[in-house]
Amino acid sequence: MSQDLAHKRPYLLGSLLAGISFPATWLFLPLDGGLIAMFWKMAAVGFLVPFALRRHHKGEFVALAIMLAFYALGDGLIELSMVAGALAFAAGHLVAIFIYFSHRRVKPVFSQKLLAVTILLATPVIAYSLPPTRDEGIQVAAYSIILAAMAAMAWSSNFPRYRVGLGAILFVISDLLIFAELGPLAESEVTGLAIWYLYYFGVLMIAVGIAQTLVKRGHFAGGEERD
Repeated sequence: MSQDLAHKRPYLLGSLLAGISFPATWLFLPLDGGLIAMFWKMAAVGFLVPFALRRHHKGEFVALAIMLAFYALGDGLIELSMVAGALAFAAGHLVAIFIYFSHRRVKPVFSQKLLAVTILLATPVIAYSLPPTRDEGIQVAAYSIILAAMAAMAWSSNFPRYRVGLGAILFVISDLLIFAELGPLAESEVTGLAIWYLYYFGVLMIAVGIAQTLVKRGHFAGGEERD
């Protein structure tokens, strides 16, 4: 199976290997990790960029690749500056919102609307309550408005909810845990592991779900299918 994946989806395999193994760098690399850990971390989502472009280099596959590239950039920048990392992730969320808005669900049922509204309203409120200071709370809440809009739009889109929508929710939970590390979970030894895997598998579900759906629907923007 791994040989078949390596042949047909080499970039997806590269992403899985980097994403699953990244926490091991916390054990055998220096405490700060250095450039090796940073690039290892970026490779997990970074490999999904060529995965998105492998079939088609036009249309919404490019938008998906740009979104993933911003997320990978954010993974690296956040090791240097929380603000710079947040800006990169926010840019990725804005591209994601554009994709989801272009594929918004027609006549969603009440429960879908309710969950989308709950995500949109509750995420910034929860984020604000987690850091120990008011200023930090305002900062994370401001970022969380864009994060929440991304997740709400993902759930409201016509992409598969239990891949793309759920992946976006995992992304939200991961970020809320990051904010919780500033306050109530500051002493937790396992939060970092949960943050990484919720984030990575959330982004993986989003990328694969969108790409597969676009292929099935023939969103090639004039390009020819490659695989």
